Amino acid sequence: MENTLNTEPELTQHEETNQEVPPGQSPEPETAKAAAGQADPVKRLQDELAEAKEKYVRLYAEFENHRRRTAKEKQDLIFGANETLLKALLPVLDDFERAEKSFKDQNTKESEGFFLIQNKYKKILEQYGVKPMEITADTAFNADLHEAITQVPAQDESKKGKIVDVVEKGYLLNDKVIRFAKVVVGS
Repeated sequence: MENTLNTEPELTQHEETNQEVPPGQSPEPETAKAAAGQADPVKRLQDELAEAKEKYVRLYAEFENHRRRTAKEKQDLIFGANETLLKALLPVLDDFERAEKSFKDQNTKESEGFFLIQNKYKKILEQYGVKPMEITADTAFNADLHEAITQVPAQDESKKGKIVDVVEKGYLLNDKVIRFAKVVVGS
C-alpha cells in the first residue's frame, strides 16, 4: 500500500477571503458574522421566553393568593353571620340550664319533654360548632377566656388567682370565644 500525502497547501481564512489581516489577529470569517447575527436573535428570544415564564409564574402565584384570600373571606363571612345568630341564642341556653335545676328532682312527663327539647337545642348548637368552656373551681384565671366580675378573699394561698365560682358559662365557636365566662376570682 502506498501512502499518499496531501501536498496541497491548506488555505487559511486570510487567503479565502482575500482580506488583509494585521499581524497577531485572526481573520473574522463571514460564517462567524452570520453565526453572531443568529446568536443575537436566539439569545433575545431566550431572554423573552425567560421573562414570559417569570411573568406567568408571578401571575399564577398572585391568582393563587387571591383565590385563597377570597375563600378565607367567604368563610369568615359565613362564620361571622353564624356567630351573631349563635350569640343571640346563648341566653336561651342559659334559661334552659336554670329551668333544668328546677326540673331535676321531678320525674313527670313535662320534665321529660323539657329535657328532650333541651338536648335537641344543645345538639343543634354543637352541630354548628358551639361548645361550652370547661371551667371548674380552682382553675387558673385566664383573661383570654374569663371575665372577672368580682374578687373575694381566698381561704388559703393556693386559691389566689384561681376561679372560685362560675356565674355565667362561657362559650366557644370553633375554638374562638364568643362569650367570656363570668367568674369570681380569689384574691
